[in-house]
Amino acid sequence: MANFTLKKSHVLAIAGTVLAIILCLSCCTVVDSSEVGIKFKKFALTEQGTLKATPVSGWTFFNPITTAVYTYPVYIQRVDYAPFTVTTKDAAIFEMDPVLAYQLNRDMAAKVFATYRRPLQDIEAGYMRTCIYDAYRIVANGYTSDELMGSRAKFEAEVRAMLEKSMNDEGFIVKEFTSQITPPESLRKMIDEKNAAIQSALRAENQVKEAEANAKIAIAKAEGEAAALKIKADGELLKEIEVEYTNLMLGLPNLPSRNGTESCLPTTEAELFLSSTSTRNRLLYSYFSTILKASNRLRLSLQNFFTKLY
Repeated sequence: MANFTLKKSHVLAIAGTVLAIILCLSCCTVVDSSEVGIKFKKFALTEQGTLKATPVSGWTFFNPITTAVYTYPVYIQRVDYAPFTVTTKDAAIFEMDPVLAYQLNRDMAAKVFATYRRPLQDIEAGYMRTCIYDAYRIVANGYTSDELMGSRAKFEAEVRAMLEKSMNDEGFIVKEFTSQITPPESLRKMIDEKNAAIQSALRAENQVKEAEANAKIAIAKAEGEAAALKIKADGELLKEIEVEYTNLMLGLPNLPSRNGTESCLPTTEAELFLSSTSTRNRLLYSYFSTILKASNRLRLSLQNFFTKLY
């Protein structure tokens, strides 16, 4: 009988210990440093009719019958929303694909819980998505489709400013906000055609500038070669005139020189004039004939040069 009583006392002790452990576990929780805890009364409200809630952290003890502890993460959350559409001032329909990064304001966690009493995932899908849609809708109503496409950075900045104001008041801090803006198909085609026209015009302009530059180079080269040919032809002409003149002078009769000696070449224009008339005519004819031949050769050379050039 004593053994039975001893065993029974042991069982009661073990049961009491287990019950105490269970009660301790149910009356205590640990709020991690990456979270904020909200300790609230289950069945009591403040005089203003709001929930009695206070933020807590670390080891927290409470009465599980009348009190509970709810936790929210306070590290940055990132949400990639499904695309939705908004309408601009000129009734063009744009598709918005937003990505939001936010963080719960630790000091306002009790207010967030008292307002929503939902986990953050539900708040993201409900309140936050509505805020984003309203910001897009209100700002887009002030833009035409062309203005929106030409001022996307300004448009997104205005949307973010409106979104930050709404969410900050509710206890959420906007860290990042980006969106992919997709215009309607008809507008995309117009933009593509406009870009193609601009690129084509730039290519044509570059081709014109290149052609003008090549033409200037060709003209400069042609002028240089023409000048060189002219100089060469002039030199050959003078050389031929000199040869012809020398040959003719060698065939003239000797004229008396001023010092009494004979000279085969006239020394002055008067002496040349005193020469026979037929000799003078031959000289002039040969002179102008040589000039004409040289001019014809120069003309043919320039004609051949420009024929090859063009």
